Amino acid sequence: MRRLWNKAAGWISLTYGQKLFLLATVPLIVSVALISAIVANQSRQLAEREIQALETQLIEAKKVELKNYVTLARNAFFSIYGRAQPDDEAAKLRVTQILAAMIYGEEGFYFVYDYDGNNIVSPRQTDLIGRNWTGQTDPNGVPITDTIISIARTGAGYHSYLWPKPSTGQEAEMVTYVTGMQSWRWALGTGVFIDDVLETVALARADMEQRIRTTFIQIGLVTFAALFFVFLSGMVLNIRERRLADTKLKALTQRIFDTQEEERSRVARELHDGISQMLVGIRFALDLAKRRLTSGDPKASETLDSGIESLAGAISEVRRISRDLRPGVLDDLGLGPALQSLTEDFSKRTGIKTELETVVFRNRLGQEAKIALYRIAQEALTNIERHAEASRVQMDLKGHKRGATLRISDDGQGLPNNGSSGRRAMGLGLRNMQERVDQLDGTLRILSSKSGTMIEAQVPLRHLLPPGTTSNTTKPKDTRESA
Repeated sequence: MRRLWNKAAGWISLTYGQKLFLLATVPLIVSVALISAIVANQSRQLAEREIQALETQLIEAKKVELKNYVTLARNAFFSIYGRAQPDDEAAKLRVTQILAAMIYGEEGFYFVYDYDGNNIVSPRQTDLIGRNWTGQTDPNGVPITDTIISIARTGAGYHSYLWPKPSTGQEAEMVTYVTGMQSWRWALGTGVFIDDVLETVALARADMEQRIRTTFIQIGLVTFAALFFVFLSGMVLNIRERRLADTKLKALTQRIFDTQEEERSRVARELHDGISQMLVGIRFALDLAKRRLTSGDPKASETLDSGIESLAGAISEVRRISRDLRPGVLDDLGLGPALQSLTEDFSKRTGIKTELETVVFRNRLGQEAKIALYRIAQEALTNIERHAEASRVQMDLKGHKRGATLRISDDGQGLPNNGSSGRRAMGLGLRNMQERVDQLDGTLRILSSKSGTMIEAQVPLRHLLPPGTTSNTTKPKDTRESA
């Protein structure tokens, strides 16, 4: 995610720190949201199963209680009903009187309907007595009287429907148990309102939802704390990394300045010690030749020859300095010939026997890699000349499956272990080598002992160009060019 849409400002870019913060927080938020949804769903399902089990258990307990109530009522008039005939009106009257008197609790009562739908007993709602209620339904359309009579005809059973409470007149869910008195064609039953059960279930569901909300809040607080910790940690790390980066940048800037000053000092030294003295000598030679020519001295030609020779030396020295700053042979012929020229000049200048072995691979080394390896070789030879006191130098350049390797070894005294100025100069040179290799994602290996030093620089394979491709934009001058 590189940009975000802002309605007020349009597309806005994100900083590197903001990208890291989003990368760390977005998966966390998504994971927490998914975990919360899964936990809430599973908790809700588990709680719903438990609530349903509780509701079923409570209603079943009510049903068992109703069945016991009806059994108790039948036992109360069993002796009368058992001896009476189907048309014994006196017995029926006595039974209705017994059932009308059997009320319990605030809402409990017994009711009787004949199989034609006429209400015979209803002690708490006497306005129902004597009326036919065939086809009666509750507000939800559930049949009442017809279902009660149907259950009684088949024996006994339960039925649920909405019925007005005798105490308040408000509709409430009621469960009834009905049994049939077949010889009299009566449906006897009693009912109990289960609004308390429904209220208990509703409270349990509300408690469940409250617990889920509390769980969500707790998860949210934990998530917020985690995000705050991530933000705080990121901010601390960001500040720390910025300080480290600033410190490294300052050190790098100072190192660049030091390197520039060192290079300027070297060039100035070479110009002063070499070119400047040569030019002064040439001037003296020309002045002397002028005086001799004026005086007719026959040695004037010798003085001119000496000045011309000194001028040729100055030109050669300028070319050498120019070649050290940026060798043209490196661009024209490649790394191999450039290293060959470098080692020959080094050997001629210092008297140290220097050998170069290289495998020709047709200028396939990339431009950055060529410059880096050449500078490493140049820096290594400079250190050998100044500090190693070596008598022999061996340089090898070859390509292989992993890339290209430059190895430089000498038989000198090795790297010093003290804090002298030479040690500091050597440290700067080695740091320069390391930085050049790091820029190429390569490796630098240094082995040093009292018998000599070996420096090996390796660049990865990707810095080798494909076959048939050269790193120069112009046609090579020599078909035998290497690296």
